[in-house]
Amino acid sequence: MALTFKKDEETEAQRGPMACPRPLSQCDPTSLPPGPPAGRWPLPLSRHQREMSSNREQRSAVFVILFALITILILYSSNSANEVFHYGSLRGRTRRPIDFKKWSITEGYVPLLGNKTLPSRCRQCVIVTSSSHLLGTKLGPEIERAECTIRMNDAPTTGYSADVGNKTTFRVVAHSSVFRVLRRPQEFVNRTPETVFIFWGPPDRMRKPQGSLVRVIQRAGLAFPNLEAYAVSPSRMRQFDDLFRGETGKDREKSHSWLSTGWFTMVIAVELCDHVHVYGMIPPDYCSQGSRAQRMPYHYYEPKGPDECVTYIQNEHSRKGNHHRFITEKRVFSSWAQLYGITFSHPSWT
Repeated sequence: MALTFKKDEETEAQRGPMACPRPLSQCDPTSLPPGPPAGRWPLPLSRHQREMSSNREQRSAVFVILFALITILILYSSNSANEVFHYGSLRGRTRRPIDFKKWSITEGYVPLLGNKTLPSRCRQCVIVTSSSHLLGTKLGPEIERAECTIRMNDAPTTGYSADVGNKTTFRVVAHSSVFRVLRRPQEFVNRTPETVFIFWGPPDRMRKPQGSLVRVIQRAGLAFPNLEAYAVSPSRMRQFDDLFRGETGKDREKSHSWLSTGWFTMVIAVELCDHVHVYGMIPPDYCSQGSRAQRMPYHYYEPKGPDECVTYIQNEHSRKGNHHRFITEKRVFSSWAQLYGITFSHPSWT
């Protein structure tokens, strides 16, 4: 009896004060405490509920897979940011070289003042870049002896003629440099009245309804009757874009690239000249050389301006916004050297 009583006592203590005091088999079901609220017990799922649950699981799995793929693509893009143009592999394809000398001069360059035609032939031309590599070279007399001399944007000669000369046959000017050039007529117009200006820019910027750059240039022509100016035609601008795509395999707009004035100048020089010599342009691998420790300003006339190689590398590798692909352009120029008779010095590319 003692053992039985102890077992019943433990059972009653476990059941709580509202439980039946007798063994469960002897209790009246109506006297048992109420069970848990409805819905607490796991009920078997209907066929419709099972299908809905399965669909939810499938959607979750698809979402996880898509998230993983997007993450992998983002990581891949970040890791490949240093190689905007895989130029070496693109140049390996077979293609027919483009002969710029067959491009139409009259269709490519529109006169802005009068009805003149752009002078179409020089036997020997020099391109004088804006690089600080020209400082201290004393190349002025050599540059002066060239048949045709080509300069870019607002690179001055006053104060630098010992190194870069004064003679300017052509000056290729970007739309962004128009005002910098025209605001200094004594330097860029009166100093070398024989200069022929070639302005380039997107058609919508050159001839936009308000603030047309073409009208600005034409008004300057009224003040300076000797000014001779041409604009790169819209059709020729498309040819420049097509040329870039053909040489690099990249669409200029889709790759967020902006052709440099150096690109336009080089092509124009090949169009107009039998032989081209370039002063001051660095080779494409210059900025990757470990021995280059000296800081070189981007422009010879801006000694406190940005560093040349920093500017080139930042533009080459940037993906946001539009940037010049200086290094890629120089790789293209290197491939043109033998084909079009282009040589480079200060520094030499050989």
